[in-house]
Amino acid sequence: ITLLLADDDDEDVFMAKEALELSRLGNDVRRVCDGEELMDYLLRRGRYADPADSPEPGLILLDLNMPKKDGREALAEIKSDASLRKIPVIVLTTSRAEEDIFRTYDLGVSSFISKPVTFEGLVDAMKILSQYWFEIVELPNRPERA
Repeated sequence: ITLLLADDDDEDVFMAKEALELSRLGNDVRRVCDGEELMDYLLRRGRYADPADSPEPGLILLDLNMPKKDGREALAEIKSDASLRKIPVIVLTTSRAEEDIFRTYDLGVSSFISKPVTFEGLVDAMKILSQYWFEIVELPNRPERA
């Protein structure tokens, strides 16, 4: 299962990838830097037109506060597209705002996680996240799009 990480902060991405590695998640992890790039990846536009460069993700980790198109806008697009809406989206963000929590669940997010303050906390969160989403939950088999 490909995990797609949508986050513009290089340090947060580095820590998330390290935490995923320490949690023994052996999945393919891809990264996009903003909501527009996320949608290009998912819809295979531009540099993501080749399926080999953009394998369909089984799970998206989404930051809310990104340039160009923020995570809220991208989430709304994903969940309104019949070909994408079944991909589980987990918000992983620094926001703890009640408005963000309510709005993202209204838009169809699968889970909302506030980024832990410490690296150890992030590793623990990634262990639990990977165990839940890749060992416990049954995800739908999705045929690869052309």
